[in-house]
Amino acid sequence: MIENKVVQTMLNRKSTRKYKEEMPGDEIIETIVSAGQQAPFASQLCSLLLSRKRDENPYKAPLFFILCVDSHKWELIMAKRNWKMVADDLLLMVFGFQDAALMAENMVIAAESFGLGSCFLGGVPFESEKIIEKFHLPPRVFPMVGLAMGYPAENHPPRPRYPMEFVLFEDRYPNFDEDIIEKSMRVMDDGYLEQDYYCRLKAKIPLKDKEETYNYDTYSWTEHISRKWGQNLFPDTLLEQFKRCGFNLCAGQRDKK
Repeated sequence: MIENKVVQTMLNRKSTRKYKEEMPGDEIIETIVSAGQQAPFASQLCSLLLSRKRDENPYKAPLFFILCVDSHKWELIMAKRNWKMVADDLLLMVFGFQDAALMAENMVIAAESFGLGSCFLGGVPFESEKIIEKFHLPPRVFPMVGLAMGYPAENHPPRPRYPMEFVLFEDRYPNFDEDIIEKSMRVMDDGYLEQDYYCRLKAKIPLKDKEETYNYDTYSWTEHISRKWGQNLFPDTLLEQFKRCGFNLCAGQRDKK
C-alpha cells in the first residue's frame, strides 16, 4: 500500500471515548470547521451545532458537534429570490445526508492532523426532541449524527476492517462463497477479540427472544452488529423523528399547507 502523511492519518484513525481536559482553541475549531466546509456538496444542506459543556457532552468530551441536515437556511435564501421549496423531503434528506456526512469526515481528518481524537454517535436522530429544545432549532433542521472531539486520553490501535475482496467489486457485484464470508467474519471478530473491545466497554447487547450463549471471550463484532440490526432496539421510528423536525418522508412530499 502506498503511504503518505494524509493516508497514514486516515489509516490511524479510531474512535476516542476518553479525553484530556484541555480545550482546543478557537483557531483550531475554526480550522476544523473550515476543512469540513470544503468537502464536496450538493447544496450545503447542512449546519453544525457545537457544545463546549464537558459535563453535558458524551464521554465528557471538550467539544461535541451535531451535524444537521438543514433545509431551513435554504428556504430563507429561496424566499429572498422569490422561490418556494417544492422538492420533496426524501430528496432533500438524501442530499442533506450526503452533504453532512462528507463534512463530518473532513472534520475528523482535520482534527486528527492536529492530534485530536473523535467519536461519532449515531443515536443522535433519536434524541431530536431534546436537541430541538436545547439548541432552539427551527423546523426543517434534522440532527443527523453527533461527533465528540478532543485530545485523546487513551491510545488503542485502529479497529479492524473487512478484507478488500469483501468491499471492492470491479465490473459486477459478486456471488459470495462461504469462504469469503467466513474469512471476512474472522477478520472482524478476531480483531475485536484481540483488542478485548467489548469486554472493556461492557457493551454486549442483551437478547430479547433468544437464550444467551456468548460470553466476553466469544462475543465479538459480527454478533454485536447482528443483534443491533436483528432486534427492534429503538422505541421510535426514524419517520417519527423526521416528522418532529418538520420533514414528512412518509409520502415523499412534505405538507405544504
